[in-house]
Amino acid sequence: MLDTKIPDFSLPATSGTSFSLAAQAGKIVVIYFYPKDSTPGCTTQGQNFRDLHDQFLAANTVILGISRDSLKSHENFKAKQAFPFELGADTDEAICNLFAVMKMKNMYGKQVRGIERSTFAIDQNGVLRREWRGVKVPGHVQEVLDYVKTL
Repeated sequence: MLDTKIPDFSLPATSGTSFSLAAQAGKIVVIYFYPKDSTPGCTTQGQNFRDLHDQFLAANTVILGISRDSLKSHENFKAKQAFPFELGADTDEAICNLFAVMKMKNMYGKQVRGIERSTFAIDQNGVLRREWRGVKVPGHVQEVLDYVKTL
């Protein structure tokens, strides 16, 4: 998938918007997939993107967080954490499947299907330049920022 053009997609997002990849032409897009709103790791990850958001903007980069949660859940999460970027609701898993982030995971000893924490950097022409899968939150957002500054 690396170095290939990502097909255009759109999905409902917070703030009454719809996020479309084509509408971001000319900007770098960082899409991060996370398992669930308001859980500890996902909250920390979102806060890290929030805290570095001005630096991403300075690097001509749009941030989008995606999970399978509802828009209502996303709106609450975004408001509570004061995220300056949108969250996309992929309730039918179409975008999760496009990026192949759905995995079987162990949760409390049971196998469950869920999102593998993953981040993707897409360049100004819509080409996937870097992917991080199985992300560990500490230090990750800084690493993504350092990477997009090279594009």
